[in-house]
Amino acid sequence: MNSEQIKNSLNISPAIRVGVLGFGGLGQAAAKVVAGKQEMILVAAADQKGYAYATEGLNTEKSVAAYQAQGSVGYLEPIGTLTNQSIQDLIEIAEVDGYFLALPNLPNDFIPNVAKEFIKSGWRGVLVDAIKRTTAVEQLLAMKEELQAAGITYMTGCGATPGLLTAAAALAAQSYAEIHQVEITFGVGIANWEAYRATVREDIGHMPGYTVEAARAMTDAEVEALLDKTNGVLTLTNMEHADDVMLEVAGIVGRDRVTVGGVVDTRNPKKPLSTNVKVTGRTFEGKISTHTFTLGDETSMAANVCGPAFGYLKAGRQLHQRGIYGIFTAAEIMPQFVK
Repeated sequence: MNSEQIKNSLNISPAIRVGVLGFGGLGQAAAKVVAGKQEMILVAAADQKGYAYATEGLNTEKSVAAYQAQGSVGYLEPIGTLTNQSIQDLIEIAEVDGYFLALPNLPNDFIPNVAKEFIKSGWRGVLVDAIKRTTAVEQLLAMKEELQAAGITYMTGCGATPGLLTAAAALAAQSYAEIHQVEITFGVGIANWEAYRATVREDIGHMPGYTVEAARAMTDAEVEALLDKTNGVLTLTNMEHADDVMLEVAGIVGRDRVTVGGVVDTRNPKKPLSTNVKVTGRTFEGKISTHTFTLGDETSMAANVCGPAFGYLKAGRQLHQRGIYGIFTAAEIMPQFVK
């Protein structure tokens, strides 16, 4: 009896082969999260300039070192490849069960366009994103039939917010006969904004007087000048965050009753405030009450985004194995803990 037969006889599933698209701060954190898992193995990673692929698994430390030293995992010897169409090239050659799209959310149609590349390629599997904007999620939801026909199970809005906090709101809502308000407030602390350039630019795009396009066009020097003016702190209110459409699609509450805002400190790893979600509603007895779910301050943005993303990837994998394709949000499906 070979090892595969022994695994099958013991009902031990082989590790889920995962890939990470985007290898900035979030992508590198994702690789580190997977490195500590037994049920998943990171076999592929891609960035703007190249990709790395190894069927036996990537060495996370060497992958991160290659990116930080030379700007691409494509420089990882001997398994890296430099290319200007890294995602398309990787899809063609890699055997991957599911990808985490740790990609910039700018412009709004960037991740939906990546999803279209997967559909065109004929690839079948699970895709997970940690997308933020309502309009971007709406574009993906409109692709439901295309994704179904392609045999892709797509999990959208599966980071922290949207994601972990949206799922918590969906659960908290069960105590009530009617939901009056869902209020998500986040605090993010990062020691150096350059480690999360794309994320910080997305946040700037939510600020009064800025647009997605304007934030994306800003040079690093312009971002630094803005952060100098605000002492490194970005205060965000009434953001265009997909928690609203996700809770609406799940039939829990209208999007006009969902608000998202927060404070991002780009010069201090300590959170400026505790991340939480408050769900206010009326019980069947007529009582008005509020549930509050607060994340521990010691958990980083990366931990609260990447953990749920892979939990949803595992859940998506189970759906895919049952022949269930299409698109699902974090408010509709329970994530599965990855050991």
